[in-house]
Amino acid sequence: MTKFSRVLLLLCIWIIGSGAPQAAHAQSNFFEGKTIRLIVGFTAGGGYDAYTRTIGRHMGKHISGNPAIIVENMPGAGSMISANYIYKAAKPDGLTIGHFIGGLFLQQLLGKPGIEFDAAKFNYVGVPAQDNFVLGIAKSTGIVDVDSWLASKQIIKFGGVASGSGSDDIPNILKATIGLPIQLVSGYKGTADVRLAFNSGEVSGLSNSWESTKSTWRKELETGELKLVLQATLKPHPEFPKLPMALNYAKTEEAKRLISTVARVHGPTVRPYVLPPGTPKDRVQLIRKAFMDTMNDPEFLAEAKKANLDINADDGAALEQNVKEILKLDPALVAKLKEILK
Repeated sequence: MTKFSRVLLLLCIWIIGSGAPQAAHAQSNFFEGKTIRLIVGFTAGGGYDAYTRTIGRHMGKHISGNPAIIVENMPGAGSMISANYIYKAAKPDGLTIGHFIGGLFLQQLLGKPGIEFDAAKFNYVGVPAQDNFVLGIAKSTGIVDVDSWLASKQIIKFGGVASGSGSDDIPNILKATIGLPIQLVSGYKGTADVRLAFNSGEVSGLSNSWESTKSTWRKELETGELKLVLQATLKPHPEFPKLPMALNYAKTEEAKRLISTVARVHGPTVRPYVLPPGTPKDRVQLIRKAFMDTMNDPEFLAEAKKANLDINADDGAALEQNVKEILKLDPALVAKLKEILK
């Protein structure tokens, strides 16, 4: 190799080696002086809002450039309005992160009217918790447990948000599979609104994640006005080893599969944080890392604990894989779910 060739080779190596750090530095500095918006698909005061506001108070310090973070509520159609906004209208620059109900991924598969997104194209950031749904009813109903409820055939009004939410999908699937006598009153803008309806006597039942319930329904639980009677989970929640499981009331294999599918949809993927399609991959990775760093931040964890917010996080890659699994559901099962959850 000639002296000139050696110099040229060293020059190329220097250019390649110095270019990568500069590119990474440029991306990290992108967020300096910027504001990140966290768009919540429900009204203030519910579980989705509580998680997001807590995350928003801590996540900025885990992003190079320390951007400001603000929370905006965009309720409507069971958070579908916000999901459509993130997909179609939000600028894909890493400065807008959406948080809506993950049950909409199944609803896309079922052909729900109004869905204008393709779940496969979102950039997934992660989930702060993997939900465990429970059913609670008002003390005023006189029902003491699920067996006496089934035996009495007493119809109880449940407050719901929209199909695609666990407040609706779980009561509907349990009514169809195990015969729970439920009348679903849907259309509330969030579980905070359902709570107001519950306290006024407008409805007497609720299907909600335990993670949200113990935080935002604390008063109703402490006074005994809300009594938990059933858990719609794949396995017993550690805090409720003796609370009956819906799966144990299913009499056929098809009923078990239907309950299990809906429980899975409203578990690992139900609290997704996403970035719009087309967001630069390096910014996606920076946001993913910042999200998981927040989930391990002692100050964040202390605030979450004080607010009774369970943290059982999963990263963006795992969330993306779970969504792909939902989108590959067996067509026969999809047809049955479509009939029940329409």
